[in-house]
Order: sequence, then C-alpha cells, then structure tokens
Amino acid sequence: MQTKAGDPGAFAHFDLARVDSPAFVVDAAKLRANCRVLAAVRDAAAAEGGDIRIFAALKAFSMWATAPIIGEYLDGVATSGLWEARLASEFYDGEIATYSAAFKPEDLPEICRLSDHLIFNSPYQLARARPILEQAAASGARVSLGLRVNPQVATGEVAKYDPSAPGSRLGFPLDQLLPEHLEGIEGIHFHNLCEQDFLPLQTTWDRVFDAIEPYFDQLKWINMGGGHHITRADYQRAELVQFLKDAAADTGCQIILEPGEAVALDAGILVGTLLDTHENGVMVGITDISATCHMPDVLEAPYRPAMLGERDDPAIAPIRLGGPSCLAGDVIGDYRLPVPAEPGARFAFLDQAHYSMVKTNTFNGVPLPSIWLWDSETDALECIKRFAYEDFRDRLS
Repeated sequence: MQTKAGDPGAFAHFDLARVDSPAFVVDAAKLRANCRVLAAVRDAAAAEGGDIRIFAALKAFSMWATAPIIGEYLDGVATSGLWEARLASEFYDGEIATYSAAFKPEDLPEICRLSDHLIFNSPYQLARARPILEQAAASGARVSLGLRVNPQVATGEVAKYDPSAPGSRLGFPLDQLLPEHLEGIEGIHFHNLCEQDFLPLQTTWDRVFDAIEPYFDQLKWINMGGGHHITRADYQRAELVQFLKDAAADTGCQIILEPGEAVALDAGILVGTLLDTHENGVMVGITDISATCHMPDVLEAPYRPAMLGERDDPAIAPIRLGGPSCLAGDVIGDYRLPVPAEPGARFAFLDQAHYSMVKTNTFNGVPLPSIWLWDSETDALECIKRFAYEDFRDRLS
C-alpha cells in the first residue's frame, strides 16, 4: 500500500533533539490548517441552505489535548463504542455519533445517554436492543437511531481495508434492505473509503442513492463516513462541495462526513534513534521505534512510511531499519538516512499522528513513545505525556 501523504511541512525545520526518543510530535498549526480546510468545505457546501456537518473520527486521532482545536472548527466527533463516546463527552465539543460493528447490551444505556446518533450494524441487533432503547428514552435519552449499510461497491486498493469486500462484516448489505428494516430509523450511515479522493465517494453514492431513495421522506440524516482525504493537496475539493450541495438538495437530509486521517494528515512525526547496526547481506539498523509496537499499520497494510529528509542519492547504501522487539518481521523498511547511519543518530517518520498513536502497544515491554505538542507558528513545544514502567505494569495482572 502506497502512502499518499508524507509532506514534511514545518517539520523540515524541527530539531529532533528537542524531544525524547521515541516520541510523537504533533504540530498544532498544521492541525488547525487541516481543520480550516474541512470547515471551509462544509461552509461552502452549506452556502445554499443545506445542512452539512463534519465530525472528526476519534478512531484515527484521539489526542484529546488537541480537542479545543478540533472543536473550534468541526461539528462534533464520531466514536466507535463506549470508551470513545466517554472520551468525547469529557473533552470534545459538538455532537457525538457512535457506531460499532456490535454493541454489548450492558453498554447501550450509557452510550444512549452520551450520543446524539447511535448507529447499528444490522437491523437484527437493533431489534434485540429495542427494550434497552425504549428504557433509555424513558429516562430522557434523545438519541437518533441509524443503520449502517454496506454499499457492496468495492473501491479500495487493499481488500482488508475495503468495507465492501466480499463477505464483509461491516454494514447491512444494500441488496437485503427492506422497508421493515428501517422502522424507527432516522439516519443511514455508510463508510466505504480508505485514504481516497472524490471519485470513489461519487461511485459509492450512486449505488446507495438508488437503494435508499424511497426512504428520503423518513430520513433526517445521511452519514457518508470517513476515508475522505479532503485535506490532501490534490483532493478535488470543488467537486466535493458541489456533490454535498446536490446530496443535501436531492435528499432533504442533513449530510455528514466523518474524516479521521484528513484531520491529522501530515500533522505529526514519530522521532526515533538508531541504537545499533550490523551487516547481514544488507546493512541492518536496530532502532527504538518498533513497527509492531508503534506503527502497526506498517505491517498490517503493509506500507513504507516516509522518512523526514530521506536522501535520494543511489551512492548512499540503504539501511534496513527495524525495532527492538523479538518479532522477526518487526521491520520498518530500507532507508537512506539524512544523517550518518551510526548509533545515536536521530531520524523521524512522517505523517504519524493518525492511526499510529491510537494503535501503540507494549509487546515485549517495548516502551511507548512520549507525546509532544508543537506549534510551528510560535515554536511553543510542550510534553503532553510520558509513559513509565507503571503504565506497562498496570495494564497487566
């Protein structure tokens, strides 16, 4: 999988020695810039009276120290279950839309209390939850119910990231949708994209539109999910604005997008240190950054993350960088470092604010990266959190 991001931006001038190693560094100025782009798309699309909302997907980026920045521009957050909904209610402004592939019955009363939208993955789970939802409503919860549908239109580059892949567990298949499945439903949700531009959204909507058109009078909102790379420089934002205008006018519904990556695109780096080198057919470097612990998508996608300042000189021998864990496959990739490939050298991987931060783990007791917030406009730098041995110990028995 080829990453479509990796613009160094202001990080090209950041001194990596200013922070711990390993460390995530998030640029507040870039985060604001991304949010301004998203807000501008929303405002332009709503200029003719349509109701357009943009939520930030916490599953991709939930560094709640930046919640005030996101809340200044966006309309709320999309959450993936009880814990994210609780985080949203504690720190984020605006609406909360909660979807999960399945909810535990014991979690639903609190989720109903916290959420504005509650989205079920199938009408069968919704039917089983009716008594709980009725009790929550009697207790004052005013949550709007939605159903996630599966468009059955494969647009993804990699099948395991494509919600419309054959046999997908995500969303109720459109070709099975019947009127009785939408009883009490006020919203339709679909999420069919992954790091994609406008055309796959249009292709998906063409399929969804035909299937749900008979229900427009019943529906209040349509949530078109995430995966929209709206803040990428080459995204067709003018086409998206017109599309959103048309969708609102054609359906009479509130139209919601819930980007995750686009909120934090190119807004963060992961700083590391080269610990040791040796030869084994290729030059091998062991770092304090682990793919399996700190950047799992490197192995899951898989993909090769861009490096800050990587050299493009074929005369420089590449070095194969990997982590300190015992996993033989804990390999990040082959790189031509911008500094001599010697123990103690600092380096950084680009575009690591989204998904990397939320997926970190302590396999093998590998320490978690500290978290820093930098503002490239003011050069203010703050350590938001450092992790200690106790953080590793206390999550175990």
